[in-house]
Amino acid sequence: MLVISIQSQVVHGHVGNSAAAYAIQAEGVNVAAVPTTLLSNHPRYPSLHGRVLETELVADLLTGVEERGLVDEAAVLVTGYLGSPGNAAVIADFVERALARNSKLVYLCDPVIGDDGRVYVADGILDVVRHRLLPAANLTTPNQFELELLTGLRTADAEGLRVACAALAGIGRIEIVATGCTLADTPEGQLETILCADGLLSRFATLRLPIRPYGTGDLLTGLIAAHLAKGEATEAAVRLAVETIFAVLVRTQDAGTAEMRLVPLPTPGRAP
Repeated sequence: MLVISIQSQVVHGHVGNSAAAYAIQAEGVNVAAVPTTLLSNHPRYPSLHGRVLETELVADLLTGVEERGLVDEAAVLVTGYLGSPGNAAVIADFVERALARNSKLVYLCDPVIGDDGRVYVADGILDVVRHRLLPAANLTTPNQFELELLTGLRTADAEGLRVACAALAGIGRIEIVATGCTLADTPEGQLETILCADGLLSRFATLRLPIRPYGTGDLLTGLIAAHLAKGEATEAAVRLAVETIFAVLVRTQDAGTAEMRLVPLPTPGRAP
């Protein structure tokens, strides 16, 4: 079992592949992690070092993935934060080649274009996501803001979400997992992850905790990919991923850390 995961990488913290790769491996699935950035930390901190990787380097790494036969071996291909329009283009080229080469490959596209009403990617990336990556995807995991941005439709209630998902699904043969959702009928104090497949909604609600570490979406996508690679159906993969995310957030809150606590705390009396 193998997941190819093309995302950002940081030295400190857990976003992009620095969240997803560990989670995939912890589920017993191998991962080929291809970085699009190499940064000291995510932009939440007052200083940031490193850079978006050069398009030529990303293209070289993807060529190596192909030459080692990893596309043939992989069960799931994930794309997340792309870094630059040039990277987006060569990654889209790779996705198209990979899907043509391995007809059983499941492609999971995490748009990673914005949140909280703000687009935070470079000009040109949204066009590649909308016109090249999403039409090729089997599954996508936009947050509620990204779903509205990609479709131009409001998702204030379940019907609005269903209509927006239908519009996005119309791009291709795609199922949608909308994350971080608060709808008109979402119980107070809860947050929902909602799978839309064939016009039907499967809703997974958890308590809204008073913390908001970065990288939860990347971790969720990695966990879904791992469960899909192990043969789980999409609904089961989403349910299991949501359960794990909530456990991580509870652990993070208990530890009082700003970054997600991915590794379980050691049991008292036992060596870590």
